[in-house]
Amino acid sequence: MNSSPVAARLNTLLGTPPRRLQPLTGGMIGEVYRVDLADGRTLVAKVAQSTAAHLSIEGYMLRYLREHSRLPVPEVLHAEDTLLLMTYVEGKSHLGPSEQAHAADLLADLHGITQTGFGLERDTLIGPLPQPNPLTASWIDFFRDQRLRSMAQIAHEQGPLPGSLRSRIDRLSARLENWLLEPDQPSLIHGDLWTTNVLTRNGRVVGFIDPAIYYGHAEIELAYMRLFHSFGAPFFDRYQQLRPLEPGFFEERSDLYNLYPLLVHVRLFGGSYIQMVDAALRRFGF
Repeated sequence: MNSSPVAARLNTLLGTPPRRLQPLTGGMIGEVYRVDLADGRTLVAKVAQSTAAHLSIEGYMLRYLREHSRLPVPEVLHAEDTLLLMTYVEGKSHLGPSEQAHAADLLADLHGITQTGFGLERDTLIGPLPQPNPLTASWIDFFRDQRLRSMAQIAHEQGPLPGSLRSRIDRLSARLENWLLEPDQPSLIHGDLWTTNVLTRNGRVVGFIDPAIYYGHAEIELAYMRLFHSFGAPFFDRYQQLRPLEPGFFEERSDLYNLYPLLVHVRLFGGSYIQMVDAALRRFGF
């Protein structure tokens, strides 16, 4: 969809014509535009050619965070499978010490939000990939079946994950209780926190975008934040003042949890991520 149909659609929806459409980065699912309206408002529009993009699910996730938490997220103005319209958040993806400390305050608060059972009231997405969320009493069962085994199957059937690696993941999955802990309660998590999904301004976090929400163990969120070195000591020092971590997270559980996002990256990008999955499995003796 080029900018002319987008402008016409927005004019119909909003009753005011766009003055300017400016392409933005981050369009793995469709195209992203900054929309300057004739009435002075600035919005963001995500558009896709096919309903398979399921932009309505991203809209649902942002609305859920806005309604159930104090996490700063864009306000969703319209959501359908091929068009997501939301408020524009002015910020950059800069994570210095003050921004990381503020993110720790916000995420410790988010992780204090709970429900009965792991999962969510509906399935969601991580990037463009399905993320099943059936309500489950045990965190270890949920992580094994709905995260590791589910994404390994997708990465093998639809992507480049070799069958031998999938078999090794199955063997590891059968012994997760050797390393993982059941949390006291499920935590609401953002689910896809790396540098470009955090917007900051003047030393503060002003917006979290592109969520992949569900209720899980907060450690899986924290592990992913370490995977690409987006967050470091300023974040974790402050977070642990608010929500101390059990021993063994940094030493082993973080690497185990990161098999899930690595499998996501194998499915999407292949290449060196296959070797990273192999290394992680060897780390745990598989």
